[in-house]
Amino acid sequence: MDRNGEAGVPPERRERAKPAPLADRVYEQLAARIASGEFRPNTRLPPEHDLAAMFGVSRPILRSALGRLKGEGIIVSRQGAGSYVRDRAATVLSFTPVETIADIQRCYEFRLTVEPDAAYHAALRRNESSLRKMEAALALLREATRHQRHREDADFSFHIAITEAANNHYYTSTMQALKEHIFVGMHMHGLSLIGTKPKLQTVLEEHRGIHEAIAARRADDARRLMRLHLEGSRDRLFEGRTLDLSLNM
Repeated sequence: MDRNGEAGVPPERRERAKPAPLADRVYEQLAARIASGEFRPNTRLPPEHDLAAMFGVSRPILRSALGRLKGEGIIVSRQGAGSYVRDRAATVLSFTPVETIADIQRCYEFRLTVEPDAAYHAALRRNESSLRKMEAALALLREATRHQRHREDADFSFHIAITEAANNHYYTSTMQALKEHIFVGMHMHGLSLIGTKPKLQTVLEEHRGIHEAIAARRADDARRLMRLHLEGSRDRLFEGRTLDLSLNM
């Protein structure tokens, strides 16, 4: 930084350059108001423009704070209906920890019953915001592939963006509850790809194909491609030799 610091930088550029602290303050204030009961469980938050005015911030800053609340399961978004405070006292979907290789295979088996249909509905209901989230995750995966790496965080973000695009919170809640389990499988799958750029590129193309089908509203293709992707990930990880789950209790 020069002697003048940020004096010559336009305000809008300063806000973009340093969004985190301001977004954190908005996040903390919103979280406090939710915890205090000012915004009650199962009720809709005020519209974005009202919240932005309430906290004296731009809508991008507000959305960053809302995104963090959403990621932590404090609020949920319902397409076309805004953001709602989640009822934390309600029964929370949870799963026992991953303990064996068989559990990873079971997780893939379960995901195959959920995510292809989520992709199908995402293709029918997606909007520009959900597509941008997929594209942002794809950009991270593309950059990682260029450096012959895999990023399970970007991979998971891509899959979550699809369930959000389906505008069915049961899909997203299930994926969030499975997050740690899915991460284990994605991490091991990623390790199996390291040093094999063709395989990394194949995985990237699978994600890109799913995104293109959803963007083009080709619902049947989105479902089929998601199934092929999950089956391919499972088979790459297990080298085509899945366990007999009837013998692995």
